[in-house]
Amino acid sequence: HAAAWRMPRRCPVCGAEVMREPEAAAHRCMGGLHCPAQRMGAILHYAARSALDIEGLGEKLVEQLVQKELVKTVADLYRLTPGDLVALERMGEKSAQNLLQRIEASKSTTLARFLYALGIPQVGEATAQQLAEYFGELDPLMDAPQEAIDAVPNIGASMAEDIHAFFHDPKNRKVIERLRAVGVRWPAVARRAAAPLAGKTFVLTGTLGSLSRDEAKRRLQELGAKVAGSVSKKTDYVVVGEDPGSKADRARALGVRMLSENEFLTMIGHAPP
Repeated sequence: HAAAWRMPRRCPVCGAEVMREPEAAAHRCMGGLHCPAQRMGAILHYAARSALDIEGLGEKLVEQLVQKELVKTVADLYRLTPGDLVALERMGEKSAQNLLQRIEASKSTTLARFLYALGIPQVGEATAQQLAEYFGELDPLMDAPQEAIDAVPNIGASMAEDIHAFFHDPKNRKVIERLRAVGVRWPAVARRAAAPLAGKTFVLTGTLGSLSRDEAKRRLQELGAKVAGSVSKKTDYVVVGEDPGSKADRARALGVRMLSENEFLTMIGHAPP
């Protein structure tokens, strides 16, 4: 009788923890920037056009760099010498020189591109941009508790958990430290002005005529507000649409400020119909 197969708790290649993605069947090694099995993918992602945009760093070349152990983490790209490259197949001196210039040029980037380039699980370009604008700099994000990451608009709990885990992996932190040490840099990000509705909690009830509940929720989150599912003493506003439910009665009983659809639209800067 064969023993039941179980997903390994640690990546068989790098020893990092293997985590199951919520709502997905995929399991993933959290070794990020330092797992040999993920090395090629991590380097190609880092060099991609929407990341650090290192043209000429294609699959065949990266495969050779990884096999010959010239590049173990993305930070090693900045240590390559003309001699390292000329020794590779199909790489003349001129091509080697051009590639090194492009690697050098990639040191000057933006925080959003850098965050995207790191290959943090679940972090695409839009999320990287949001994180950059919200935290303004890398250190506050690297040191942020999970709750603070979860508070960023449009970032859910599982995403916050992945981002927090990535930055709290000592090996990932070491690679980031090396990237900064070789001179990868970005201009400071103009943080978004304090969100106008930051700290306010809204509850929506009934049907709105001019926008869907999802749109209303998204707009509130963009303005920094929280949208809750039930009314409590902590609720600041209850938006009352057509055919409101018991939430409107509860708001009345608790003395919570109630907004008509037009008052709500004015508050979120959406012209009433």
